[in-house]
Amino acid sequence: MPESEHTDGTPRPHRVVVLAISGVIPFELGIPYRIFGKARTPEGRALYDVVTCSPEPGPVRTDADFAIHVEHGPEALAEADSVVVPASYEQGPVFEEGRLPEPLAAAFARVRPGTRMVSICTGSYVLAAAGFLDGRPATTHWSSTGHFQRLFPKVDVDPDVLFVDDGDVLTSAGVASGIDLCLHIVRRDHGVSVAHDVARRSVVPPHREGGQAQFVRRPVAEPQMATTAAARAWALERLERPIPLRDLAERESMSLRTFTRRFREEVGLSPGQWLVQQRVERARSLLEDTDLTVDRIARDCGFGTAASLRQHLQAALGVSPTAYRRTFRATSGGPGHTGSRPGR
Repeated sequence: MPESEHTDGTPRPHRVVVLAISGVIPFELGIPYRIFGKARTPEGRALYDVVTCSPEPGPVRTDADFAIHVEHGPEALAEADSVVVPASYEQGPVFEEGRLPEPLAAAFARVRPGTRMVSICTGSYVLAAAGFLDGRPATTHWSSTGHFQRLFPKVDVDPDVLFVDDGDVLTSAGVASGIDLCLHIVRRDHGVSVAHDVARRSVVPPHREGGQAQFVRRPVAEPQMATTAAARAWALERLERPIPLRDLAERESMSLRTFTRRFREEVGLSPGQWLVQQRVERARSLLEDTDLTVDRIARDCGFGTAASLRQHLQAALGVSPTAYRRTFRATSGGPGHTGSRPGR
């Protein structure tokens, strides 16, 4: 969004108003000021003016063991160029019924048409309840995407990305992805150089690879009355080898058609899809916990080649094996030293 001007013709910083709702998460509340508040021109002029408000000025509870004092009330929203809504876990009507409580609805009524709306983590629930996300793509924390989609069926939910930019409405995934989104907004507003300077000052990467799928563990739930469990247990012990569908069916003394049908009924995936999922999970574990080469991990997981492993990890998580290992690498040694655990 271009800067507006003061009456004397000098540029006026873009005003970002952060809405602190009862139960707000302090970490997420601080992200907008940390990122937008550090954005400067080469001459040192502030590019954003960050203001915090609440539906009622005064003390606001957080989800930590302290409260914060917010000086500005909802009238600040009327002066906003962008509104940022961090997550809060105390909005019962929002999370349970998909509607705004009256004080929050009255606060949003002050927002001017055309104001850029931004949410961090489950702050997306508030934007959706206010009607800003109807018919739009959006995201939220991976653990809430299913519930969010059921509560707000008019929203096109993407569960895997770190953030969604839909022009004047932007939503981010869980917690730290709010940093990714705010840096993206700075980059969109003022270019790569300014965004990279803010990232360096904040000691965070200017851009993270992949989406939030790489942070999600998706174990397959075991059915209460499984009839293909023995075949699956047998397969898990030999993921590094080729596992033909016929061999799986023979473990359960079933025809290929019967085995495939019952497998899908129990697991929700085809045998082939399930095997790929298990091999990806095995690869994730080895990338995190060992120093094995990508070629060796590919062989040990049954993908055969590093190229095949890269293809499947990219499809499942949106990142390469090297990028995944870099993200989740354990550290050792003193401050500033990056190391890894020894291989098995």
